[in-house]
Amino acid sequence: MSRFQTTRWSLIATARDHPSQARDALEHLCRAYRPPVLAFVRHSGYSAADAEDVTQAFFVRFLERGWYADADPGRGRFRSLLLSALRRFMLDQHALAVAGKRRGLHAGDDALDALADDGESPEQTFTRVWLSTVIAHAMARLRVEWNQAGKGARFEQLSAMLLERSDPVELHRLADEAGLRANTLAVQAHRMRQRFRQLVRLELVQTVGSREALDEELAELRSVVLPEPPA
Repeated sequence: MSRFQTTRWSLIATARDHPSQARDALEHLCRAYRPPVLAFVRHSGYSAADAEDVTQAFFVRFLERGWYADADPGRGRFRSLLLSALRRFMLDQHALAVAGKRRGLHAGDDALDALADDGESPEQTFTRVWLSTVIAHAMARLRVEWNQAGKGARFEQLSAMLLERSDPVELHRLADEAGLRANTLAVQAHRMRQRFRQLVRLELVQTVGSREALDEELAELRSVVLPEPPA
């Protein structure tokens, strides 16, 4: 449990009496998980340009009003807190729009029409993009590690196997291209996948405050995009 006591999310709670101590950690999380917030706003009916403005306004209010102050990282997840605060903020925005003080919808926006027709709710979009962001952060860290080890080309060759089970035919093709035995390349792919899963866990640990919350996040992530390790 010690690692959960020093994550950015848990530091926010322990610094309630000294908000400035939590500011850097909170701002980092907000920057890192801006994509799902933007996706939620966009999916709520705002044009691309207005969605950027609304997203920026949300984070400013989130930080300035200390909406995180009552959160309990020991039980919750930063994702849940952010989504709850975002819903509250969007209700305020809707009230302003109804009053005629802000216009967020732009008729004839083809991209917006496509979003509206995909069958997802803003909450579902938020969750999907959140999970995709976790994956993207872990992938970026893994790419840096392999580049630093002088294996950037091999990373690009094998990275497509991280989110799906290895295809033996494709593996042999890649091995032929690399001038390696298929078994050798398979071992490298397996090790890369193991490290990738470790990095995903490390990314999630920054947004939860307990083992239970981490397990819940992993289960949801696994059900959507993360494959089970090969037998």
